[in-house]
Amino acid sequence: MKITLSGLYIYPIKSLGGISLSGSKVHQSGLQHDRQWMLVDAQGTFMSQRSLPHMALLQVSLSEDGLYLTHKLQKGSGLHIPFSADTGRLLEVRIWDDSVDALEVDPAADEWFSDMLHTSCKLVKMSSSHKRWLKKKYQVNQEHVGFADSMPFLIIGQSSLDDLNKRLDTPVPMDRFRPNMVFTGGPAYVEDGWDQFFLGSVPFKITKPCARCVMTTVDQQRGTKNREPLYTLSRYRKLGKKVLFGQNGIALDEGYITCGDAILPV
Repeated sequence: MKITLSGLYIYPIKSLGGISLSGSKVHQSGLQHDRQWMLVDAQGTFMSQRSLPHMALLQVSLSEDGLYLTHKLQKGSGLHIPFSADTGRLLEVRIWDDSVDALEVDPAADEWFSDMLHTSCKLVKMSSSHKRWLKKKYQVNQEHVGFADSMPFLIIGQSSLDDLNKRLDTPVPMDRFRPNMVFTGGPAYVEDGWDQFFLGSVPFKITKPCARCVMTTVDQQRGTKNREPLYTLSRYRKLGKKVLFGQNGIALDEGYITCGDAILPV
């Protein structure tokens, strides 16, 4: 059974539009640039498509020296954010149950995002000297993570999405689930049975299934919500009170991965 990496994605600013890559460096905290920036409200709490689905309309792309932001439906209103940009000021921010000190990026960026989203917000980025540690039960080598919900990596098989789409009246694309790694080969939900795997030469460990929420119902091109695919998933992928789709994991070493690399469960 040949299993191959077919898609690689990062989301540099949490809950904004993702970027498809052909290859990426693998760091302990995630793929390079993945969820290293985040928008927070006046209380320092993370903002997401759960309550602001139109965040999906803000698209991030990579330039040589930073990020470039555009609005998918409004042309001519871009914003460039250098990788090096920060004010030097730290702000305590909250992501679910975690609190971490993050760097404020740029007041001009805050103004741009506030205008685009029609709500006051501030852009922050991870500080190299203030780590957000994984819960100890998931650590192997004292792993830390960026601003992802809980884990540095999320992997989903294309066969799993194909199985879901057979149950839906209108198929949904993979971007509803915001994975980092997508693979082809193997039966639907084969990833549910993995403990560790090699992707190319980089070893990974599965930590827990990914519990899904209303973000899966946000159309990433229109910024609008519906009830699918969460409603259908809840009818056959529910365990207790959680709806599960995809697997979270950590990297046991650093390296470089590319689309086309073989995946070998061990």
